[in-house]
Amino acid sequence: MQEYFHYFNRQVMLWGEETQQALQNRTIAIIGSGGLGSSLAIALGASGIGHIDLVDFDEVSVHNIHRQIAFRVGDEGRLKAEVAAELVESRCPYVKVTPYPMRFEEFARTDRSYDLILDATDNLPSRAQIDAYAKRIGTPWIYGSVEAFNGQVCFIERSSFDAFKIMDRQPAGIAAPIVMHIASLQANLALRYLAGERVKKDLLYYLYFNDEGELVTQKFQMPV
Repeated sequence: MQEYFHYFNRQVMLWGEETQQALQNRTIAIIGSGGLGSSLAIALGASGIGHIDLVDFDEVSVHNIHRQIAFRVGDEGRLKAEVAAELVESRCPYVKVTPYPMRFEEFARTDRSYDLILDATDNLPSRAQIDAYAKRIGTPWIYGSVEAFNGQVCFIERSSFDAFKIMDRQPAGIAAPIVMHIASLQANLALRYLAGERVKKDLLYYLYFNDEGELVTQKFQMPV
């Protein structure tokens, strides 16, 4: 136990041994192991969340690597969920990561329970499915999306994802740093919630750089 608290020394300084140890009993699911999912898995695994399920059917491609920080050259063709799981467990011996290399529709048919679900997908229809699944099992979830130099984050508990117009569209390009920035905001919301800290729920944060290069954050109350 001494080694455990030494590993998490800076977080123990933040909220004490009892809270840190309680994180070992938390179970979360991250849907998607790409850009957002890579950063989320690394950040929350290194924070001491006891069990993380990673859901992603996809394989690593060379064009993923610049923004999906769990992967490196040579991982091409390997399953993203499995590669990310190995990396997170290698960085923190106190977390158990289970990869689910399957589509979310298949995963959603399994009988599981979570303290929190994190969206790391890349399209609105998948997020609508996550919302329906989360509502069905009675678990809050954190929405995150990125495009170009902007992103959105929301801790969804009571609000409906119907507020978003579900549509198919070709996204713009993505700068690598904004992916890590939005994932960091998701991870901070998740960690605060799982540690018992206050979190503002059903509030959408929209972050973007304007034409003058200023980072702007807007907030919108989601309908419930």
